[in-house]
Amino acid sequence: MATSVEIKQESPASSGLRGKRVGMVVFSSYPADPRPRRAAEALLDEGMHLDLICEADGKLPRRERSGDMEIIRVPIKHYRSGKLSYAYQYSAFILISASILIWRSIRRKYDLIYIHNMPDILVISALLPKMFGAKVILDQHDPMPELMMTIFNLEERSLPVRVICQLEKWSMACANLVITVNVACKRIFAARSCAPEKIGIVMNSPDGEIFRYRTARSYPVPNGARGPFVIMYHGSLVERNGFDVAVEALARVRKTIPNVELRVFGGRTPFLTQVLEMARTMGLENSVSYCGPKRLEDLVHEIERCDVGVIPNQRSAFADINTPTRIFEYLALGRPVIAPRTAGIQDYFDPEALLFFEAGNAEDLAEKITYVYDHCDQAVNVAERGQQVYLSHTWKEERATLVKLVSDLLKGDQPK
Repeated sequence: MATSVEIKQESPASSGLRGKRVGMVVFSSYPADPRPRRAAEALLDEGMHLDLICEADGKLPRRERSGDMEIIRVPIKHYRSGKLSYAYQYSAFILISASILIWRSIRRKYDLIYIHNMPDILVISALLPKMFGAKVILDQHDPMPELMMTIFNLEERSLPVRVICQLEKWSMACANLVITVNVACKRIFAARSCAPEKIGIVMNSPDGEIFRYRTARSYPVPNGARGPFVIMYHGSLVERNGFDVAVEALARVRKTIPNVELRVFGGRTPFLTQVLEMARTMGLENSVSYCGPKRLEDLVHEIERCDVGVIPNQRSAFADINTPTRIFEYLALGRPVIAPRTAGIQDYFDPEALLFFEAGNAEDLAEKITYVYDHCDQAVNVAERGQQVYLSHTWKEERATLVKLVSDLLKGDQPK
C-alpha cells in the first residue's frame, strides 16, 4: 500500500498584508507559469488585492476576475526566436504593461509592484507607481547574461552580454527588493549588480497540493519479472537541457538493460524533432516514447510510474547555476534522481542525496542509470536522503519566506 503524506501550506500569522494592493507583471502565460502563480496565490491568501498583467493565451479571456485578482492578458505572444525578435517582444510588452500600471496608479495607488523577469527591464513598468509610493520587487527567475550566453553561444566579454549585465544592474537598482531562486544566483547578483542584503531567496519548490509527499520506501520492491525499466525526462525540450544526452545514454544502457524505456514529456520543439530523428537512426525508436506536454497534476502519475528521473543537462553557463525544480518534483514523490554535478545543485545536495553525473557526459549518465537498475535498494537510500533536503525547501517553507520578505518590505524593514 502506497503511503502518502500531505504537506499543508499554512499562512504565517500577522503578515500585515491584508487589504494592500499589488500589481504583478510577468511576460509568460498565467496560470501556466508556476512561479508567478504560486507567488500570486501566496499574496492573495494573505488578503492582498492583485492586478496581474501577463501575455495572452488564445484559450483564455483577455480579462478575467477571480476573487481579489484581476488578470489582464496582453495580446503579445512570447516565442523563441532571434535577438531582434526578443527585443521587439520585450519592448512592446513593457510599453503596454507600463501604460496599464500608470493608468491604474492614477485611479488608485499601489502598495507594491511585483515584477517577474525575463526580461529584467520589465521593471521600467514600475517606475511611475514607485514615484507614487509603491515598493518594487524584482523576482529574478533566471540570470539573463548566463541564459543569453547559453542560448546564443555568446562570450562573457562580448558586447551584448556586457550590455545585458548593465541592464541587470540598473534594473536591480530600481527595485527595493530583489528575489531570486537559489544561492548560486544570489552569489552572482551580489558580485556584479546588487548588495547581498537586498537579495532574498525563494526557491522554485513544487506545489505540495499537487506533488503530495510520498516516501521512497512506499513503492513495491522490483523482482525478476518486472516490466520495463522506465527513465523519465520532463521539461523544456531545448538543447541546454540535454535531451540528446539522455538518448545517447539510452543507447549505451540498452546493451545491458534490454527492457529500458525513456519517456519524455514537454512541448514540441525543433530540437525535439532533431533528437527523435537521431534516436531513429540509432535504432531506438521503440525505446523512446515522446508523450507530449502534461499538466502538473498528470505528471505526478507519470513520475510514480518511472524508476528514475534524469536531469541530463549539457554543460553551460546557465546550467552551472541552475537548481531545476524537477529534482524536487521527483524527490517529493520518492523517486531517485540523476542530476549534473554543478554548483547550483551541489549548494543543496551532496553525493549521498543525489546520483551525480558529469554534465553533458552521456557515458557517465549511462553508468548512473545502470547503477540504479542494478542497485535498487541503494538508489532508494539515496532518494530518502534527497527527500530530507526537499523537506527543508517545501513550498510551505518557501511561501513563508516570500510572505515575510513582502511584509518586511512594506513595513519598511528592507533596505531601499
